[in-house]
Amino acid sequence: MAADARILIVARDDVRAGPLAEGLDRLGWRTITARGPYAAVAALGDLPIEAVIVDLASAGPDVQTLSRRLKAAVAPRRLPVIAIGDPEADYRDQTFDLTLSPPLHPSQAALRLETLVRTAIAEEEFELRLETFGDRGRRLDLPEQSEAPFRILAVGEPAPQFLALSNALQRSGAEVVGAFTAYTAFDYLHERPFDAVVLWAGDSQQEALSIAAGMRRNTRLYHIPALLYLKAESYVTMSDAFHRGVSDVASPETPETETALRVMELARNFRRGEAIRGALEKARSSGLMDAATGLFTRDLFAAHLARLATAARERARPLSICVLRVAEKPDTVWARQNGWLDRAIPQIGSMIGRLVRVEDTPARLSTEVFALALPATNQNAARAAAERIAAVIGCTAFDAGEDRPPFVCEFDIGVAEVQPGEGAVKALERAAAAAMKREVG
Repeated sequence: MAADARILIVARDDVRAGPLAEGLDRLGWRTITARGPYAAVAALGDLPIEAVIVDLASAGPDVQTLSRRLKAAVAPRRLPVIAIGDPEADYRDQTFDLTLSPPLHPSQAALRLETLVRTAIAEEEFELRLETFGDRGRRLDLPEQSEAPFRILAVGEPAPQFLALSNALQRSGAEVVGAFTAYTAFDYLHERPFDAVVLWAGDSQQEALSIAAGMRRNTRLYHIPALLYLKAESYVTMSDAFHRGVSDVASPETPETETALRVMELARNFRRGEAIRGALEKARSSGLMDAATGLFTRDLFAAHLARLATAARERARPLSICVLRVAEKPDTVWARQNGWLDRAIPQIGSMIGRLVRVEDTPARLSTEVFALALPATNQNAARAAAERIAAVIGCTAFDAGEDRPPFVCEFDIGVAEVQPGEGAVKALERAAAAAMKREVG
């Protein structure tokens, strides 16, 4: 049994599972395959599986019950379950987090897995914040998914095949908005919310791929799924399309009603994730945060960190802590002595809050010291996140008065992953000591 497996595939044969497992292994999503429900539950008990993929064609009868059993086996850890099969028209009754049509390309699966795993971690984080904020008399709003029709942006020339798909989406209950050019598409995307984007790659396939890539470079549009609708003849490879950020690929050879269901399924999954992320964002307006920066206060962070450490043990997930301290540079020392650093701290703290993921917990420990609690993140990934934040802030110029050029702010960084049997406070002390360049016994 592969001890480092991250993904469990449930399938009685390797017709679909074999190529998918091989491709995911190459992409770093190490897999293990179970041939039936009992083997699947056993694997979940032995391994820190992050998500499950179920092949509906070979998983046996009553797959809906199987999904519930798999999720219950790892509770309280949230377990995303993807199904490979034809999406159902009545998406409200599905127990799967996402249903993707075969054949499932490994790169496509990896993109969806990343999104679903992060959504699961965000759900876990929201549950913990409910408790932490509740202890202080604050009730957070629960995630609420809009009941409005799914909003789909259809981008491309009005070719007959593309119009047929747009009509199928409308018959499925979606609200479809058309955009003929990339400029119009991005105008729409910035002006109003959409649950999915359909890109018609008729005679301008590179333009469609450029739109998908542009969406992935924009933090506001990053999570919106995009289906690439290809002409029957196309030089675009699946790997290239998914590498550019496309969520799914279809062509007019597939009935438009089936493609419409695939778009609706992507939209359903996106709206659920948006509801969870929105609920976490609202926590920042609870009145408990640091007034100057909008980050967790030291006391609130300490209480939540203890809860995070307990949850990490229960869910068999890593937890890392980063400490960022304003570095002692000549310009920074001058700015501190003359009051300009104090004026910059609120902006610095606000930037830290915007640069972390929604499930992360950023805090202000003291005037010039910040901390991050990163759930489901190992030490190497946590250090990369801290260094990225420090690099972005290090490129920002802060005002130092009329007679002096702006100054930049650098950080001393300390990172620690909570070890088995170690308390959260001890890990925080190790991270702080590393930032202060001290040894901790």
